[in-house]
Amino acid sequence: MEKNRQLALRVAEFFGNESWIYPIVLVAAATLAYLIVRFLAIPLIQRGIERTPSQWDNLIAKRGVLNLAALLAPAIVVYVGVAHYPEFLGLGRRTILALMFLILTLLIGRLLYAVLDIYNLYPISKERPIKGYIQLAKLVVYLLGSIVVICILLDRSPWGILGGLGAVTAVLLLVFRDTILSFIASVQLVSNDLIRKGDWLEMSQFGADGEVIDMALHTIKVRNWDNTYVTIPTYKIMENSFKNWRGMSDSGGRRIKRSLLIDQTSVRFCDDEMINRFSKFKRLTPYLELKKSELAEANAGLGVSDLEKLPLNRRALTNLGTFRAYCQAYIEGNSNFRKDMTLMVRQLSPTPEGLPLEIYIFSKDINWVNYEGIQADLFDHLLAVLPFFGLKVFQNPTGADFQML
Repeated sequence: MEKNRQLALRVAEFFGNESWIYPIVLVAAATLAYLIVRFLAIPLIQRGIERTPSQWDNLIAKRGVLNLAALLAPAIVVYVGVAHYPEFLGLGRRTILALMFLILTLLIGRLLYAVLDIYNLYPISKERPIKGYIQLAKLVVYLLGSIVVICILLDRSPWGILGGLGAVTAVLLLVFRDTILSFIASVQLVSNDLIRKGDWLEMSQFGADGEVIDMALHTIKVRNWDNTYVTIPTYKIMENSFKNWRGMSDSGGRRIKRSLLIDQTSVRFCDDEMINRFSKFKRLTPYLELKKSELAEANAGLGVSDLEKLPLNRRALTNLGTFRAYCQAYIEGNSNFRKDMTLMVRQLSPTPEGLPLEIYIFSKDINWVNYEGIQADLFDHLLAVLPFFGLKVFQNPTGADFQML
């Protein structure tokens, strides 16, 4: 204090009784400090940052941390300068100090988002997003910073205000209800690895069917496949059921589950002519050879009478069973399908719309466009092959059918 008083006396002697000159010099010094830092020091620092191979400093500069830090220079100059004015040592100096803490609070908030940008550079950011935690930390920093600024202006201890917060805890819980629920939901989502950024999320109750593009504290943003956007409250994710298609992507196989509706009136036993025709299909050769031996063994004890020759009195092939064997052989020989996953052709329960013959397989290509092409090629082929087995696809009659009648 003695040194400051001596400096103040020297300044007063230098400027004489012109008390207005010192404030002008102080403002000019603060302005000069800002200009030097903002337009001289920061550009030099940014040039050095651009030359470094690391991206961390680039992301920090991109968030405007350096530009905001430049505001501290004039604040420090003014804070030191007003010490020579006793009338400003009270509220005036506290105001400048509060402004400095406000700048520091905003600076920490930007640094937190710079940390998020740096974290997003690594692949683990898709598996363990931390944006919700960063937002919560920013909220806490802003809350504590606001308390400190108010305490500085009121010249009170922050512990008194923090102690008084206990009386309004119920109000805070009500005000920050969604924030608290969203934080808990975010912890559950991340710790249990339920949703990641980039996952295909399907949640019909919110109209969501697309890719997760952002996971924040309060909302999860989904871009639907029709390029519309849906925001879902984070805590609603844990309250409702949802479908995550990540398992399909991780497995490398996308399921094809579609049925051919067979006209049940076209199903019949195979006669010799049909079996001879089927023998020309290369994919059916192993199946027919196996079946012929099985049928010969099963029917060995039967005579040659007309009654015993009837298919219903002996084991016999059907055109539908043979077609099912053809479908199984076709998908097993197709390189587009995963052999280490389920490859199955099965009959489902008959319906008024026909007999469903379901193809249950997994495509190697999980890309949506390619997947649809593979699926279409498969059923194009099977529909075209159906007439060779004497089978028909069921469909309701159309106007053209009635016109033919």
